[in-house]
Amino acid sequence: MRRTIARLCRNLGLLSFDFLVREQATHPDAASVCAGDLVVVRDGEHLKWACMQCPGGCGADIKLSLNPSRRPRWKVVSDWLGRPSVSPSVHRRDGCGCHFWIRRGRVEWCRGGRPEEQTKASTVTDFAEQNRRS
Repeated sequence: MRRTIARLCRNLGLLSFDFLVREQATHPDAASVCAGDLVVVRDGEHLKWACMQCPGGCGADIKLSLNPSRRPRWKVVSDWLGRPSVSPSVHRRDGCGCHFWIRRGRVEWCRGGRPEEQTKASTVTDFAEQNRRS
């Protein structure tokens, strides 16, 4: 019901978000994680994983460990409408190399973390120079 309210508010222009939380008990397969869903895998009281599609457009599956005894690990907190905040930031070191935060369901890109910003620079030196100018 809350997800429906959140989507209705977005369609009416009252809210803006990129992700909503959806919980389930089993690890999702890649086909069941839709764009805009942050799937939290919960086993009873234990949060295990946060799964989503990369917001950079490459379509890669991102799986973040929520296990407090593992490293690296992330924390997901959601508001009443199910808009997640994820900490720390998510940095894909392979593939598209996206680097971003999710706060109140919105993707906030780190400087140089958007795929199109990365492709503008042809070398590491060009990339560093581009970031100094920004």
